[in-house]
Amino acid sequence: MTLSVTDQDSTDQNGTAEVRHLIGNEWRTASDGATFESRDPHDGALLARVARGTVDDGVAAIDSARTAFDDGPWPQMSPKERAAILHAVADAVDEHREELAQLETRDGGKTITQSLHAEIPRVAHNLRFFADYVSMAANEAYPDGDLLSYVLYPPAGVVSAISPWNAPLMLATWKIAPALAFGNTVVLKPAPQTPLTANRFAQIALEAGLPPGVLNVVHGFGGEAVAGPLTSDPRVDRITFTGSSATGVKILQAAAANHTPVSAEMGGKSANIVFADADLDVAVPMSLRAIFGGNGQVCLSGSRLLVQNSIREEFIDRFAEEARKLVVGDPKDPTTFMGPLIEQRHLDKVHSYVELAQDEGGKIITGGERLTDPDRAGGFYYPPTVITGLTNDSRTAREEIFGPVETVLGFDTEEEALRITNDSPYGLAGILFTQNLDRAHRMAARWKAGTVWINTFFERDLRLPFGGEGISGLGREGGQYSREFFTEPRAVTLRIRK
Repeated sequence: MTLSVTDQDSTDQNGTAEVRHLIGNEWRTASDGATFESRDPHDGALLARVARGTVDDGVAAIDSARTAFDDGPWPQMSPKERAAILHAVADAVDEHREELAQLETRDGGKTITQSLHAEIPRVAHNLRFFADYVSMAANEAYPDGDLLSYVLYPPAGVVSAISPWNAPLMLATWKIAPALAFGNTVVLKPAPQTPLTANRFAQIALEAGLPPGVLNVVHGFGGEAVAGPLTSDPRVDRITFTGSSATGVKILQAAAANHTPVSAEMGGKSANIVFADADLDVAVPMSLRAIFGGNGQVCLSGSRLLVQNSIREEFIDRFAEEARKLVVGDPKDPTTFMGPLIEQRHLDKVHSYVELAQDEGGKIITGGERLTDPDRAGGFYYPPTVITGLTNDSRTAREEIFGPVETVLGFDTEEEALRITNDSPYGLAGILFTQNLDRAHRMAARWKAGTVWINTFFERDLRLPFGGEGISGLGREGGQYSREFFTEPRAVTLRIRK
């Protein structure tokens, strides 16, 4: 498989792909010629040299998106016309599914099974769902005698979309799809760790008929570099961000000067609660997936596992035994369950929390050391790790680790479980295993979380609101919530002459 991610991109003298920005209809190098490397976290292989965006590049991308919105055909198209193009893009994603999955797996360490059968299909689904939703969404009209009041939903304008590295293209299109479907133009900045699928997707979208300037892609880093204009330029009408809570705060501060609305889905430290009446044949494998799926790098992870004390020992034994069986290795191998972490710095962070847990009195049940055998020594591999003996007051149990590390806590009663669960600055998601439906409804109503799963995990209906409470986020997206964010709802009242 070639890693030259666009026909327009050149290669250096060693044949390494050179990934460029897409600004308007042009593939550009950085304004100062600087690049950075994209490497495979499995073995460190060089995948591409990527344009390292500057402030000038960010401004140019906003210029392009602004012109495409103010003077181009996209906002003026009917929803059906835009939907036809987005469906064509989705069809092209399906046609290139294997190529995109391989790029995602090599660039970010995502297992090929997850890339091929979950995340790239979801990319196409994001596009199709929002393409159709615009035409099918209900609207408000209020007749009152000779007055008729109704609501219009014109597009907001230029959208800055800043996406993370843990589910690169899926989460990028979670932002791009509704923004485009409602008639906006977009500047996407993918995470610098995982630039390849965003770049390939942009080419596919252009080939499928997306007008120039409607989607722009700039690569690079945050701070005052390319991301600076994307969050502070007054010509940006919306900012949608997924990433850490600390970065989210900086984006909110930059956006505040221009009163730019921000939708931010940030970190999590979600509780996964298992009651004694739970079906352990369901709870154990689902709980494993909830923390170790996605290489443990999932903001929705059930990283605080609360088990009712009457079954705690039995559950931990089964959970740890199954964790030891998980295959950790080359993400290109279909039998692999967990691939590498994204980079050395992140691996060091994850391991530092395991060391901290031991300092705090925690006991390592399984895992806890970097994998350095010959097959995995070249990558950033860390095993499924299970820790007991801590309280919810420990830093390990309170701070987001974003790795394959599970902290197991005990509880006796429903009230205690709910108290521990809500004793967190985060509020992104929650998971509950019980066969008592009354309990499930009671707890879901009082749970401080944007999403609660009961006897399942990671199921998504795109009509539902998605986001978090506390430092886990600001606002919601999905279905009507995306419409409200990516448009400027306008009230219209007219008097009908008799």
